[in-house]
Amino acid sequence: MSRVGRMPIPVPQGVVVAIDKDEVIITGPRGELHRRFNPDMSITLQDSSLIVSRPSDGKVHRSLHGLTRSLLANMVEGVTNGFEKTLEIVGVGYRAEKEDDKLVIRVGYSYPVEVLPLPGVTLAVEGANRIKVTGINKEVVGEMAARIRAIRPPDAYKGKGIRYARELVRLKAGKAGKAVGKR
Repeated sequence: MSRVGRMPIPVPQGVVVAIDKDEVIITGPRGELHRRFNPDMSITLQDSSLIVSRPSDGKVHRSLHGLTRSLLANMVEGVTNGFEKTLEIVGVGYRAEKEDDKLVIRVGYSYPVEVLPLPGVTLAVEGANRIKVTGINKEVVGEMAARIRAIRPPDAYKGKGIRYARELVRLKAGKAGKAVGKR
């Protein structure tokens, strides 16, 4: 039995769960999420907790069991608390600004890069070098943060670029070691 899959998902007060065959709609204080799941997985609501069960111990059903439970747990977490990813911009002259609903990033290109948020995502700028991506869908928040980071990933030699908050960037030594050996 899957350790993740067999754990019940507590449904907090104020969250409404509607199960219709293979589609689940979860509504909470922050919004509404709906998703279709594999029809083989059985999703039931018992005593204000969601329970996922599988029909057999086949390889496909075992893999879907934990996945289905994790996706449901993320949906419940999203409509109650939401998700947030923070990005940091490192580099001299690198900065981000908010114009209307779009984000304008200046990271060393000859032109500013404009980023439009995906539906259901809010972008905020703190100072000139921190970007906050928030939303209720964990997948969309992660996708938006990855798209922003891909504009200028951290450089391996100087560490300049856009990185996730608390991301460790290992710097390479460069050519300085080679020049010291010559005489």
